[in-house]
Amino acid sequence: MKSKNTYQIELKSIEVEGRQIQYKIVGEGEPIILVHGLSASSLWWKRNIPALSPQYRLYLVDLPGFGSLGYARHRFVLKHAATWLLKWMEGVGLQQAHFIGHSMGGYICLWIAAHHPEKVSSLVLVSPAISPNAHSVVEYLVPLVTSVRYLTPAFFPILAYDALRAGPLAIIRAASELLTVDVREELHMLIAPILLVWGEHDTLVPLSIGYHMRDEMRHARFLLLKRAGHVSMFDQYQQFNAAVLEFLHSCR
Repeated sequence: MKSKNTYQIELKSIEVEGRQIQYKIVGEGEPIILVHGLSASSLWWKRNIPALSPQYRLYLVDLPGFGSLGYARHRFVLKHAATWLLKWMEGVGLQQAHFIGHSMGGYICLWIAAHHPEKVSSLVLVSPAISPNAHSVVEYLVPLVTSVRYLTPAFFPILAYDALRAGPLAIIRAASELLTVDVREELHMLIAPILLVWGEHDTLVPLSIGYHMRDEMRHARFLLLKRAGHVSMFDQYQQFNAAVLEFLHSCR
């Protein structure tokens, strides 16, 4: 029998919109799609894989413009990201899955859950970037930089590596598009079970937005992670993993 901390990541390839895309699969069980945020990649979930993969089959894919698809090879367009992910999902053969999305990825997952509810078994939104505390790209990026002080040292190499792979243009474009996001209508269209997760020191998508979402979506559960910033699933991964597993089990 495998140890709980032992897992094997499978690298797969599929064509989406005429481009060959690599993605990763690990674990067995009901499918979970992990969707990263701005300037990120599937590497940001590395502390969550060991706990989730023994009970669930995890799908990790980099969005166009980021991670393995970064640096000008595939330009990121926020409005197209959700439909791109749905096409990838269809190509992989997934009819329905649990979605866990962080920041920008949280917005993408939320949009899919609102407009294609048949695709979403449940939804875990980690500081979804639905209303960032900014009115310009500079105001958006400054909190992103200042939030670094709440990160654990182990996260710095991942952050730097993914920022280099994305390149400044992709990050600025994505940040500009996020400033135009308005999900007030979508919030009231969600029917899937929802877990909202926020770090108490999130300077990019502040806690007040989390409380507002909780009040708007009465059926959603809310988890506040102490001593965590914007990347709370990495900062406080043990609490995060335990809460997500409990939530997913309750959805069965």
